[in-house]
Amino acid sequence: MSRTAAVDTVALIGAGAVGQAVATTLCTAGFCRRLVITSRTPKQAAALAADIDDMRQATASPLHTHPGRLTDLADCQAVVIAVRASFTNTRRTDVRMAGAAANAPTIGQLATALHDYTGTVLVVTNPVDLMSRLFAEVSGCERVFGIGSNLDSARYRAAIARHLHVPDAAVTGHVIGEHGDAAVVCASATTVKGQRIPLPLQQLRDELAVRAARISAGIGRTRSGPAGAVLSALRKTLAVEDGIEELSVPHGGGWLGIPLRFAQGRPVACLPTLDAAEQRQFTAADTKLRTAYQALRSLPELETPDSERAS
Repeated sequence: MSRTAAVDTVALIGAGAVGQAVATTLCTAGFCRRLVITSRTPKQAAALAADIDDMRQATASPLHTHPGRLTDLADCQAVVIAVRASFTNTRRTDVRMAGAAANAPTIGQLATALHDYTGTVLVVTNPVDLMSRLFAEVSGCERVFGIGSNLDSARYRAAIARHLHVPDAAVTGHVIGEHGDAAVVCASATTVKGQRIPLPLQQLRDELAVRAARISAGIGRTRSGPAGAVLSALRKTLAVEDGIEELSVPHGGGWLGIPLRFAQGRPVACLPTLDAAEQRQFTAADTKLRTAYQALRSLPELETPDSERAS
């Protein structure tokens, strides 16, 4: 039985582990009619396109894959950036921050190549709060969102549902701030079946802190969770459905994860009321990300005329 795709064309930059999971998810969901794949080499892009095309044949998905170049992306409704530089991560804390210096030059180059792109950009590359800001400032693109806090929030709600033996849909709650060690659990505004109840907060925080590391230790990298977060964000940003996504965007002069309420693809910030401790944590996350971003922009690789002009 044939299916009709909700969106015409999406582009994917990056054919690594996360890029492969994103492509697979978009195919099985039948989300778009065309997926244009670009990667470090044309060979990688062509190989992933062929692999997803085999999946399309087996699942009757409406999605058709095409290897492409950055110059082919102007007419795409959205671009998903899932590139990762080759580096060895030896950190035990602030693990996602380890990729800042390695990934920033590639993100900067992509931003320059896609300068003034008018569609929606979803950045998956870590540290995602810094990379999404870098891409937005260098490219001049107006609709740039960082994936991360929406995955943290989904994990948080699922952990509560498992603990209380209730359906996931019965839980509302957010994780905001940094997609990393400075993530803020908005426990004071969390509800279960519409009611605020006592939560095992430290247990939940511990679960969130180790979940990604546990997945990476077992299979090498988180991939399916981020891919699901991308699909959910695409549904909201491209007006397939309305709802709330926790995404990294400009806020108060900085750039960090906050809840956005989407209606017909247009986002409006909808931060919950934070208690005093949560507000201090949110301010600390903002300060941490601002400081890290200033250090990032001082890297010699990013001190180019193009980036100076666009920022």
